[in-house]
Amino acid sequence: MSSNRPNFIFILADDLGYADLGCFGARDAANRPADVSPNLDRMAAQGARFTRSYANSAVCSPTRFALITGRWQYRLRGAAEEPLARAHGDKVLGLPPEHPTLPSLLGAAGFSTALVGKWHLGYPPHFGPRKSGYQSFYGFHAGGNDYFAHTDPRGDPDFWADETPIEQRGYLTDLLSCSAADFIERQDGSKPFFLSLHYSAPHWPWLTRDDEAESAQTRSNGPHLDGGSIATYQRMIHHMDEGIGWVLDALERRGLADNTLVVFTSDNGGERFSNNWPFVGQKMDLLEGGIRVPLIARWPARIGPGTDSHCPNLTMDWAATMLAAAGVSPDPNYPLDGVDLAPLFGDAAWQRPGDLCWRMKHRGQRALIRGRWKYLRVDDIDFLFDLEADERERANLVHRESARMQELRSAWEQWDATLPPIPEEARAHKLFTHREMPHASA
Repeated sequence: MSSNRPNFIFILADDLGYADLGCFGARDAANRPADVSPNLDRMAAQGARFTRSYANSAVCSPTRFALITGRWQYRLRGAAEEPLARAHGDKVLGLPPEHPTLPSLLGAAGFSTALVGKWHLGYPPHFGPRKSGYQSFYGFHAGGNDYFAHTDPRGDPDFWADETPIEQRGYLTDLLSCSAADFIERQDGSKPFFLSLHYSAPHWPWLTRDDEAESAQTRSNGPHLDGGSIATYQRMIHHMDEGIGWVLDALERRGLADNTLVVFTSDNGGERFSNNWPFVGQKMDLLEGGIRVPLIARWPARIGPGTDSHCPNLTMDWAATMLAAAGVSPDPNYPLDGVDLAPLFGDAAWQRPGDLCWRMKHRGQRALIRGRWKYLRVDDIDFLFDLEADERERANLVHRESARMQELRSAWEQWDATLPPIPEEARAHKLFTHREMPHASA
């Protein structure tokens, strides 16, 4: 019966660093413990904290392709863009409506489905949330959104209720949180639900709830790349955390908390104000700082409190996990690449089968993780790291462990051969032209 099937809430932050939450070691500008995320810290204490969770990509939209399909994002043309550019009317760069997705499969099985927040998987009229399984949509299509004007990075209005453009005054993070909480309050228990809550926070422009005047100045002067501070950035995280508290409170009021799996993570590693400690690298890098992300899962009916998992996993694994928990089969014509992580809920020693792999056109990056070992290539230079002994990726063991290096490089090449090549015309965006990726010593 539907009442016995779990509900799902997947909360995705944007550009959040590995150590930006209190439960992952957040520090303020004076290097003191930062009290930025009390609700997420509480959620971790009530459930599981995953210390070796990885985003499917070091940049935004490719991770979202993987999350919604449960498959390697490289199978779809749009995910070759780093990130997906604004292309209204484009018939190619987006999530094909005919491709099965986590919300479409759950919706067909009787779930209520909703996306609140960021889409960034292609633009109308050819792509959109409600063409890919979400029954309702409240949010924006682009990669970023001004927190007060609700415009895209080009300054065009981008705030929607389903397919209708809307104007609504308020701080974007708060509006998304309230909409998500309202969605939960409307559930009457007759059918399970799947809610995607995809925040813009803490993506630029770096604006807190009190910075509406700064928003107006930003819009008159162009992109907000010269703004922000650690204090502003951490306050943005705190606003998001407050909203997540509203969502968790709504679950309690409706008596739905016990049988609802709530997952929180980030789409990629942090950017300039983030704390990625102890890792090096950031967004756009396949170093740990660009792909290792905080992840918390709470499901009182299945996950014991205070659980820590150190098993490597990928964003796309959560599609497989939720479908399995719901008793919903994937489309046989689109087999999942992700792995059901449910064994981790009761067995901390369980290890995810298969390698974790990445490739990016930007700087010709590639990476593969197998247990404690990581193979990395950047600018045609190969690296091998023992992440248990050297999580900062400083000691390149490519010569000392030459046989292992060859093994992992061959494994990456075999994996890569199973996927479509990256098109030559794919756009690889470099965020900071002055910054070089920090290489490990040879």
